[in-house]
Amino acid sequence: MSSLKQEAWEWAKAIIIGLLIIVVIRSLVVTNYSVSGQSMQPTLQNTDKVLVSKISYSIGDIERLDVLVFHTDENEDYVKRIIGLPGDVITYYNDKLFINDKRVEEPFLQSYDAYRDPNDRLTENFTLQTLTGVVRIPPDSYFVLGDNRRQSLDSRYFQFVKKDDIVGKVVARYWPLDTATIDFTGKNPE
Repeated sequence: MSSLKQEAWEWAKAIIIGLLIIVVIRSLVVTNYSVSGQSMQPTLQNTDKVLVSKISYSIGDIERLDVLVFHTDENEDYVKRIIGLPGDVITYYNDKLFINDKRVEEPFLQSYDAYRDPNDRLTENFTLQTLTGVVRIPPDSYFVLGDNRRQSLDSRYFQFVKKDDIVGKVVARYWPLDTATIDFTGKNPE
């Protein structure tokens, strides 16, 4: 083989191997999603691009207040925040979240005026039982809410997300570049 053909073959092999690595990583490890809608504002905006770790929950636990992507059907995925874990009892009263009778802070909501105004409500009062008919979240199920509580189709409407429907944990927003982050807690990193 001539050196030109040899070099072309080496380049072709490198490109094919590179593409195979990308396909494997994308299908097994991490994938990208485009946020659609306003349900996660101000944490995530419509058209934000995020990276979702597909292995986070295979090697680690699902944690309260994580932002995740899950399947609602074959054609649509949602991005929401995990509020309740299996076995939890959820109550929302006067814009305060109580899980198992303990107050849980939600710093990611503090930028909403309604969150700071005692005469206005960001989240209506509810108990898990009044929404779903059960006192505790069932095994392998999760209760999720959008951060924009007034405009979010979430567990208040479709009840629980099954563990098998979870795609993965949102680990980074990479677009737009000026708002890229790996912090979805609402706290200012020191």
